[in-house]
Amino acid sequence: MTDSGYTLPCGRSVEQVWDRLDAVEAGLADEHELNCPHCTAARESLRMLRDATRELAEEPDPPPPAMFDRIMSAVRAEVRRGRMVELATPHPGSVEVSEQAIAVVLRYAADTVPGVRARSCRIDDFGPQPDGRHAVAVAMTISVRHGDTAVERIVPQVRERVRAAASARIGLVLERLDIAVVDIFQED
Repeated sequence: MTDSGYTLPCGRSVEQVWDRLDAVEAGLADEHELNCPHCTAARESLRMLRDATRELAEEPDPPPPAMFDRIMSAVRAEVRRGRMVELATPHPGSVEVSEQAIAVVLRYAADTVPGVRARSCRIDDFGPQPDGRHAVAVAMTISVRHGDTAVERIVPQVRERVRAAASARIGLVLERLDIAVVDIFQED
């Protein structure tokens, strides 16, 4: 402790009593420490302070107020991401990606076709092929802009971009790609 200048009526400082607290408890008290009522009272107060401080230091911190909410959000996100698909890699070990992440990439590829908005995308994993790549079946729904080119010209473009994204960006083989036009939209 630092010297605060507080001196007991007997002439000893509180810091001196604190510094000798363990020694006195170990039976190494000098004559003054054994008989002085001021040092004894200070020692008792300091002992209670030390014990309370130890209790507080050993008591675990309470969990943050929003901890349960954060845990449940992580659990819900884990469930939403879907099953995992193992990707081929030339490196040791494995690389897995969630079906949800694959669907995001494939929907984005469909959205790059002018006049198209991807709606839903479901992935079914068929497992590894002889070349090590995974084959998947994809069922995608899209909406097309009213007044744009005919659906029979848009769907092949979507099919081409989704296949390219699956192969080049993710490393998957599209065993089957089902595209359904489920809506027409108008932009303001």
